[in-house]
Amino acid sequence: MRSAFEAWAQRDGHIVRRREDKPEEYLVYETQRRWVIWQAALAHGAKAAEAQAKVEQQTAAPAMQQDEAAVRNRVLNEVLDAFSDLDETAGMEGVLKVIQGLKKRQKATAEQA
Repeated sequence: MRSAFEAWAQRDGHIVRRREDKPEEYLVYETQRRWVIWQAALAHGAKAAEAQAKVEQQTAAPAMQQDEAAVRNRVLNEVLDAFSDLDETAGMEGVLKVIQGLKKRQKATAEQA
């Protein structure tokens, strides 16, 4: 980060020599002031990006929940349709046949995707 700042400051004509007694500070006040501003801008940008990411997550979450709800409803309707044709006298064998039919449909759907 500091090297990027120093490259920018030199292009802009600022002296980037540091103090000997405090190497984290610049010798020239104006360069030091711009360094502090640079850091504040980066920190603010990081906070803004973080806030934007939170907003995007909040808007994506309801959309994802709606998609998941739609898939659950579709699957539930498919299962209900499959079992609605089942005869009450079919017993456990009928239930197993319906489940196997649903698995075949799911496998065929997965292969198409």
